[in-house]
Amino acid sequence: MNLRLDLFDLQLFIHIADASSLTQGASRSAISAAAASTRIRNMEATVGARLLNRTPQGATLTAAGRALLAHAQQIMQQMEHLSFDMRDFSRGLRGQVKVYAHTTSMTEFMPQALSGFLAQHQDVEIELREALSDDIVRAVAAGEADIGVVSSPVGTGELWARPFGSNRLVVILPPSSELARVSSISFTETLRLSCIALPGDTALHRFMARVATQSGGNFRPRVQVSNFEAVCRMVEAGVGIGIAPISSVERYVKSMNIRYIALEDPWAIREVSLVTQPPDTLPTLVKNLSEHLVGYAKANSRMRVDR
Repeated sequence: MNLRLDLFDLQLFIHIADASSLTQGASRSAISAAAASTRIRNMEATVGARLLNRTPQGATLTAAGRALLAHAQQIMQQMEHLSFDMRDFSRGLRGQVKVYAHTTSMTEFMPQALSGFLAQHQDVEIELREALSDDIVRAVAAGEADIGVVSSPVGTGELWARPFGSNRLVVILPPSSELARVSSISFTETLRLSCIALPGDTALHRFMARVATQSGGNFRPRVQVSNFEAVCRMVEAGVGIGIAPISSVERYVKSMNIRYIALEDPWAIREVSLVTQPPDTLPTLVKNLSEHLVGYAKANSRMRVDR
């Protein structure tokens, strides 16, 4: 048997059973007694059994009616729980958000920014991935990611983009290097030097490899390490040079015997943006998280450096 019972009818039946009266049950459901009687007859036809015994003293449940009442109460309770759960989703208190970010934001910004949000939203899950800025824009546009953090130069098309600070890529050197005497160097000139870089699957590595190819060169790091601290330590040991965001390097300059100089290339100054779909289309949770990230970026100057 394929039963099709309306939620309104189930609630009506519960009201009638609670009141032991079709008239009072109809009143609690804000319909007429005649309309309630018609709905009960339709329910009985659907289940193929009498549900109520109607007498001048009121209405009593049949055996089938008692069985239906038990299920109806469970269903309405589940609907109430569903309503509360959906309310949490609609208020942005529960759900999953996919965030894609470029290398610098992944390592220097996201851990601290997301920790505060997650502490306040215990039922929120965040999937965080690292990607190239162009790939991030495509993922957000296609709905594969909810929020993207990208750096220039990249076009954002029809997406909603908001300023998220800026950062500069610099060249890290041991103090003994002859280059430590100059103030800047072009990326092309660094390609002839031994270089320490992040692994080949990171966004920054792939970005520099692409820039090198476009300039007719070849980006082939001598050593690949897992993070910017390791890059700085390898440079301090005299293995070669490194290229990293100034926000990372300034931290390690204080504790390591290293120096840094500017990259002359215009793209070395990287404007950072947060991108999403247009705001009027965003789920509440995505909107809340994006506002939190933008607010965190404004309050923390580490992502904003002097040019």
